[in-house]
Amino acid sequence: MTPPDAGFAEFVAARATALLRTAHLTCGSAAEAEDVLQSALERAYRNWHRLRGDADPEPYVRRIIVNLAISRARRRAVLRFIPVHSPPDLPFVRRDIELRQVLLDALRALPPRQRAVVVLRFWEDMTEAQTAKVLGCSVGTVKSQASKALARLRVLVDREVVTNVDA
Repeated sequence: MTPPDAGFAEFVAARATALLRTAHLTCGSAAEAEDVLQSALERAYRNWHRLRGDADPEPYVRRIIVNLAISRARRRAVLRFIPVHSPPDLPFVRRDIELRQVLLDALRALPPRQRAVVVLRFWEDMTEAQTAKVLGCSVGTVKSQASKALARLRVLVDREVVTNVDA
């Protein structure tokens, strides 16, 4: 008989950095991302006996992360401002650091669900179907949320870039 946690440690060792990045981008702060990831891994561990048979338990854990991040954001009355100090493990060229900060500020301004769609679709490079599965919604919802989010990001980034050029 296999122990209840067979494979869990290996899964965490292999995917923790990517899961932390997803948590950080959906939450907006490193400290909260660590809390969300810890809670998500705890929930996954409790259900690991069901997940062991799955070819890939990562979508299940990502869904937990996104749901926890959205729930926490809803509980906080302040949805527009979630401080981000610096994202983990993102490779950017030095000259793009200011643009990165503008983009992350704009990302924080999005509602939690739209932020989750953008993070999963474009940072994590998931398909619309994979994103829909993680979020527990239809592909059409992912498409509409992505469209709204990208339109809002364009406005926010353009406004910030124009403001910085004029200054």
